[in-house]
Amino acid sequence: MAFYKVICLAAVLMLLTQESESQLDVCGQPSLNTRIVGGQDAPPGSWPWQVSLQDSDGHFCGGSLINNQWVLCAAHCFQSINASSVTVYLGRQSQQESNANEVCQTVTQVIIHPNYNSSTFDNDISLLKLSSSVNFTNYIRPVCLAASNSTFYNGTNTWVTGWGDTGSGVSQNLTEVAVPIVGNRQCNCDYGVGSITDNMVCAGLSAGGKDSCQGDSGGPMVSKQNGRWIQAGIVSFGCAFPNFPGVYTRVSQYETWINNQITSNQPGFITFTSTGTDSDLSVSCSGLPLVTTPTTTTTTTTTAEPTTTLPPVVCGQAQRNSRILGGTSVVTAGSWPWMVGLQKNGSHVCGGTLVAVDSVLSNANCFSNSSVVSEWTVVLGRLKQNGSNPFEVTLNVTNITLSHSNGTNIAILHLSARPTLTDYIQPICLDNGRTFAEGSVCWSAGWSPGRGGAEQVLQEFQTSVVNCGNASSSENICTGSFTLEQGDSGGPLMCKQNGSWFQAAVLTAQSTSARKRRETGVMSFTRVSSFETFLTETLGTLLSPVSMTSTTTAIKPTTLFL
Repeated sequence: MAFYKVICLAAVLMLLTQESESQLDVCGQPSLNTRIVGGQDAPPGSWPWQVSLQDSDGHFCGGSLINNQWVLCAAHCFQSINASSVTVYLGRQSQQESNANEVCQTVTQVIIHPNYNSSTFDNDISLLKLSSSVNFTNYIRPVCLAASNSTFYNGTNTWVTGWGDTGSGVSQNLTEVAVPIVGNRQCNCDYGVGSITDNMVCAGLSAGGKDSCQGDSGGPMVSKQNGRWIQAGIVSFGCAFPNFPGVYTRVSQYETWINNQITSNQPGFITFTSTGTDSDLSVSCSGLPLVTTPTTTTTTTTTAEPTTTLPPVVCGQAQRNSRILGGTSVVTAGSWPWMVGLQKNGSHVCGGTLVAVDSVLSNANCFSNSSVVSEWTVVLGRLKQNGSNPFEVTLNVTNITLSHSNGTNIAILHLSARPTLTDYIQPICLDNGRTFAEGSVCWSAGWSPGRGGAEQVLQEFQTSVVNCGNASSSENICTGSFTLEQGDSGGPLMCKQNGSWFQAAVLTAQSTSARKRRETGVMSFTRVSSFETFLTETLGTLLSPVSMTSTTTAIKPTTLFL
C-alpha cells in the first residue's frame, strides 16, 4: 500500500490546474460507460466521479467528484474521522491491486451541513475541498447534480456504486448495482411514519439483497437522462434488508446550499424529470396522511410527499413497569423496554440501552477485542436469552463510536434501521446533570450466564444512592452493593424522577479494586452526565422526558414510530 501511495503522490505533483469551464459541459458523461443492466464489478472508467475516502485504517466511505476541486459526501462519514487524515483517491478501481489511472489528493476543508442531525440522519450531506485541482480524464470526471425542481417517481431506475460490504466483507473492486426508487410515502410506511423526511430519497427492492451497504456511505446514487448521469442521492443508511430500502440524502434539496459553498466553477445542476404518474401517491398506511390533491408540474415543492407532524418522541416511559420499592428479581416483558442485548457473531456479550431513535449506549470495554461493526448485532425487546421472545427486534450495527476520556469510557452504536416504538421497545432518558439524593431507589438490569434459570431471563437489581465519600460527586454516583458479572457490562443504572426513568450510569464488570469497594457496601460509577459533550456530538439533541404538565393522553408513546 505504501508503494502505491508513493506513486499516487508523484502523480499529484504532475497535475496541472484544470482550466475553468462550465461543469455542464463536462459533467455526467463517462465515455467508458455502456451500462444497461448490472449488479456486478464495474469496468474501469464506468463511474469516473466515484472516489474512495481513506484514512490510516483504509477505505471508510465513498464520495463523488462534482467539479475539479470538490467532492460530495455524507456528513455521517466524518462523525469520528479527522479531516486532516483523509486521502481522496480518484480514478480508483481496486482497493488491493495497482490502479494505473488513479490520482490522490489530501483534503483542505470539510463542510458539514449545519442542520445535520446524527440521530435522524436528516441533512446528511458534506462537501470536501481537495488540496489542488484535478485534470479530467476518461477515468476522472464530475457527475451532474439533480437541480432543485427534480422529480424522482416511484420505480425510477438508479445505480449505486461503491466498495461497500457485499456480504463477505468489503469488495476489492468497485461494485455497481441497479435499484429502483421507492417513493417517500412507501418508505415512511416501511421505516415508521416520520422517519423519512423530504430531504431523503429511498431506493431498493422489496425482497432486499440489492442495496448500498457499509463502506458505500457517502457515495452516489445516479440516474440517466438524455445521455447524462445525474446524482439523485448520497448513500446515508440502510443495507439491503427486505422491506427496508436504502435511504439516501436527496441532492436536489441542496442546490442553493452547495452553490453558496462553492462560489466559483460551480457544479452542473440538471433538472431530472420523471415521466408518467407517481404511483407512490396512492400508498397508505397507519399514521400517514392521505394525499387529497395531486402534485402538478407547476408546484414549487421539490417532492410529492407531504410532510407529517407527529408528537415528539419522549424518553423514560415504561408502561409495563410498576417498580416502586422492594420486589423480586423476576422481570416481565416490557419492564425495562430500553434494555438491549449486544451480540458478537450471534452470542451475547454485553448489555446496552436504547437512548435515541437509532442509537444504543453501552460500555467501551465491550469492544476491547473487536469493534468491527459487521460482527455486532443488537436485540431490542428481549426478555430471555434462551426461549421465545415475541416482541423482540434484531438490528445490525452501522457504526461504533467510542469516547476517549482518561477513565471509564462509553460507546454509541448506530443501528441500521429505526425500530418501531412499542410497550416493549422505548428509549431511556440520559442524565444530564440531575441530582439523585442519597437514599434514592435505583435499579440495574442485565443478562449473564448462570442467572435467570435455563431461559436466562433478564435479571433486575434494586439498590439506592449512597454518599461517595472522597470520590467526586459531580463525576461519580455511588450505590449500595449488588452483583455485576461480565454479561451485565454496558447495562444501565436507572433512577426514576418526576415520572420518567433516567440512566445515571453505564455499568461495568467489577475490577478487583471495585470488588474491594463493594465489600465496604459501596459501588461507584462514572455519571453519564460527565460524557455530555461526547453524547451531544455523537447523538445530537438528546431526547426529552415527558413534561409533567402534559395531558395523560399525550404521554403514551406506543403510537409513535421511528
